Amino acid sequence: MGRYTFKKPADAAGKTWPAIAVGMFVAFGGVLYGYDTGTIGGIIAMPFWLKEFSTGYTDPATGMPAVTSSQTSEIVSILSAGTFFGALASAFFGDFFGRRMGLIYSNFVFILGVILQTAATHIPTFVAGRFFAGFGVGLVSALIPLYQSESAPKWIRGLIVGAYQWAITIGLFLAAIVNNSTHLRNDTGSYRIPIAVQFAWSLILITGLLFLPETPRYHIKRGRNEQAAKSLSRLRRVDVDHPALVEELAEIQANHEYEMSLGNASYLDCFKGNLGRRLLTGCLLQSLQQLTGVNFIFYYGTKFFTQRNLAAPFITTVITNVVNVVGTLPGLIGVEMFGRRPLLFWGAIGMLVCQFIAAAVGDNLNTGASNKAFVAFICIYIFFFASTWGPIAWVVTGEIFPLKARAKCLSMTTASNWLLNWAIAYATPYLVDPGPGNANLQSKVFYLWGSCCVVCAVFVWFMIYETKGLSLEQVDELYAKVPVAWKSTGFVPTVSFQEVQDVGLESRKQSLADMEALAGRKKSVVHTEKENGLELHE
Repeated sequence: MGRYTFKKPADAAGKTWPAIAVGMFVAFGGVLYGYDTGTIGGIIAMPFWLKEFSTGYTDPATGMPAVTSSQTSEIVSILSAGTFFGALASAFFGDFFGRRMGLIYSNFVFILGVILQTAATHIPTFVAGRFFAGFGVGLVSALIPLYQSESAPKWIRGLIVGAYQWAITIGLFLAAIVNNSTHLRNDTGSYRIPIAVQFAWSLILITGLLFLPETPRYHIKRGRNEQAAKSLSRLRRVDVDHPALVEELAEIQANHEYEMSLGNASYLDCFKGNLGRRLLTGCLLQSLQQLTGVNFIFYYGTKFFTQRNLAAPFITTVITNVVNVVGTLPGLIGVEMFGRRPLLFWGAIGMLVCQFIAAAVGDNLNTGASNKAFVAFICIYIFFFASTWGPIAWVVTGEIFPLKARAKCLSMTTASNWLLNWAIAYATPYLVDPGPGNANLQSKVFYLWGSCCVVCAVFVWFMIYETKGLSLEQVDELYAKVPVAWKSTGFVPTVSFQEVQDVGLESRKQSLADMEALAGRKKSVVHTEKENGLELHE
């Protein structure tokens, strides 16, 4: 697998820190995602919020005002419903307004949702606010990996895109900290302060985006080659006429023209042929990321720990969030050191083992030792997720699609993530809670998540291609040449799309390998003719 260091390759022209800095700043949008999803788990367990928003229901265990399982399900899951539609709309925002401006407009939708939640004193207004906030988060969650993938140097793209997941974990952690600080307040500040803090995250992102460049690949897609050169020049810190920059742009443009010559990029086309296979991979990957069950902890963890009579449930939630933040860092390093396939595969194995143990231990929470063991294995499980499936799902989906369809495909893969997110958020109270009509699985729900992780491991083996170290254009070559995922590890790119472009459009019905061979023969003939001409001249 080779040794990996965070040092720019010798053949990479210019500087890479600007592109890294840009990608890392844009990753800050993950704080919106993580914080917004993280606050609700604590808010629905706050005594004052339960008293304020109760419609008359009383918790039989405590005798205090509360909300029903169906109301909890609606309040928590409506965010995911909004994010689903927001993710689908991200293709329009990203292709029409651009990656950068699309992100800015997305934040204004998010701010509308935060305003409604902050002002709410009844469930309907609170639910409406969560929907609009979710719509904004859905837009952001698809556009950020898109922007990062199209801007980052190939040798460190995995770390940059993975940093988006790290920002999500930081958002979840900050939400747990703020919730823990306000949950005992006996006024509306108990829930309004955690919600209103989100204004700051959004304003920081909007301000920074005003100064960032549009991605060069988006300019190429829109036929603005001169602006693409200026954008890439800002990201690489070289002149627009530098040979390396001219070569990189020419390859991006030639690849885009090659892909467009094979067909259009309508939504229907995304489901056909090679592109359809990639879309299926991306949708299943994002869906299975949710079926690992990690958001069960971050959505319902505080409430679940309370029901299981664990000491200091809010502190336990903070601990799980610390593990989530710290655990993501090895994944950011490992994604470029070990690759995508091995981390996803062994991450699934690690999660399923921890979940089955947690389920078995959770059935016997009668002693302090069993409580500690239960929390310990949940934390280890979160570590496995944070270092593998958390960041790498975003990395893979951000790099496997061609430029012509990237925004559309990413919108659908991200929507798949949020669709399963919604299903889990909606179904969990009915699966876990006691009471009439509920499954009352309690800790046994970890058997369900563990079984899903078995599916995750099988899926990785058969469908995840190794894309470590490849440019986005070389990923297209990978999918064109390698028929099965488990043979992708040894792939070495050989195609120059500029040479393929010179073959002519009449040859485009041939396979990429045939066209490469034809381009090679043409190049050889030209070289021979030049040598013969030189001999005659002498």
